[in-house]
Amino acid sequence: MRLLDEFTAQQTRRAFLGSGVLGLGSIAMGSLLHASERHASEDVPTGIPHFAPKAKRVIYLFQSGGPSQMDLFDYKPELAKRFGEEVPTSVYPAERKTTMTSGQKSFPVAPSMFKFAQHGEAGIWLSENLPHLAEVIDDVCVIKSMHTEAINHDPAATLFQTGSVIAGRPSMGAWVNYGLGTENANLPAFVAMTSNGTAKAGQPLYDRLWGAGFLPGQFQGVKFRGQGDPILDLYNPAGVTRQQRRRMLDSLRKLNRERADQFNDPTITTRIAQYELAYRMQMSVPELIDFKSEPQSVLDMYGPQATQVGKYAYNCLLARRLAERGVRFIQLYHRGWDAHNNAPKQVPAQCRDTDQPTAALLRDLKQRGMLDDTLVVWGGEFGRTIYCQGKLTDKVYGRDHHPNCFTYWMAGGGIRGGMSYGETDEYSVNVVEKPVHVHDLQATILRQLGIDHERLTYRYQGRYFRLTDVHGKVIKDIIA
Repeated sequence: MRLLDEFTAQQTRRAFLGSGVLGLGSIAMGSLLHASERHASEDVPTGIPHFAPKAKRVIYLFQSGGPSQMDLFDYKPELAKRFGEEVPTSVYPAERKTTMTSGQKSFPVAPSMFKFAQHGEAGIWLSENLPHLAEVIDDVCVIKSMHTEAINHDPAATLFQTGSVIAGRPSMGAWVNYGLGTENANLPAFVAMTSNGTAKAGQPLYDRLWGAGFLPGQFQGVKFRGQGDPILDLYNPAGVTRQQRRRMLDSLRKLNRERADQFNDPTITTRIAQYELAYRMQMSVPELIDFKSEPQSVLDMYGPQATQVGKYAYNCLLARRLAERGVRFIQLYHRGWDAHNNAPKQVPAQCRDTDQPTAALLRDLKQRGMLDDTLVVWGGEFGRTIYCQGKLTDKVYGRDHHPNCFTYWMAGGGIRGGMSYGETDEYSVNVVEKPVHVHDLQATILRQLGIDHERLTYRYQGRYFRLTDVHGKVIKDIIA
């Protein structure tokens, strides 16, 4: 009964607050998602930002499938001498292998076949697969000591996106939206986009990765589709004017308001707000996705796929356009990094998709004076094994999942550029210096937005939840 009483009181309070604001009519509803009024109908965190933010927005370039750290960032030249040797069980114990390789009789060392060189003032080592990133590496902080507990794709990706391996928690973008709201009421505060690598389709991406979980539904990410119109029903049907659409929404809002008052259901209030956002997006999104105003030099910088809807390059350019229009959290997912069978073929193919557009995004933001207050994050759900999955040859090797160490990088938004942080052992199997956990990364992202990760909480099922659970430390060494 105690939980029921709490739930009833919570519902009644929300209904009261909602009716007090929404009763002002369409003018108040039209500004519902402005930062000053975005939580008018919900229990809200107070005092956010907790301190002066260094970043206004985040662009998270999630590389789904697990990029191979030793083929891209974690240079281990001595392993060339150990080609084909067994990785010692003292370094890589059996219990940390997936079922896909745990039954192998042999675990031979598969050194990277790619050439590495030092770049930038700090001499950061990069693979030959990243020539464009090499040109802007002085703006990038490479974190080589990431680690996680999850060893399979879905729980590992869910942990990075929501702070838990258990599905159903709010995504990072939803937490940011809940805490900070949007700077532009005509666009969502949180947008998600997906693209596929040319090498392979990759792992499934579920809507819950950008969902609101137990937060009110209005804080979930809005997914832009990768084909056709980015938002369904973006344009009114033939014969329906904008004035007619407005009258229809006014009538629908009145009916929804009556139902919300009757049942004290906060999801109805959320639905009203989403209808209004969709109405405003009918005016803002067509201009957003019209690349005709982009100079040819900018399109060339992003590469030949910059104008192909659904491609990674297109999404990177769209991310910049969203960022400059005040969207708070922009999430790109690029699939195809799951190189189990033929890393020498798959890794270069993925880099051909992503390297030029990623570097162009950094360069574009910097040219516009936006990199200083835009935090760009790049990385996947885990890394890859140094031992070969399947048969090892001098031209072909596969790599299994590896959670013990892998690489992320961050740029802009108050992060120190031209820096390499953390170290792994001689096999690129374990972190030996300055470990960074998933929750540490999340705490740092929130910190740059002016949020104390321990204070951004939401009460659900009798306790307070947060993105970083009961863990997480800000990586202070990489903050400028």
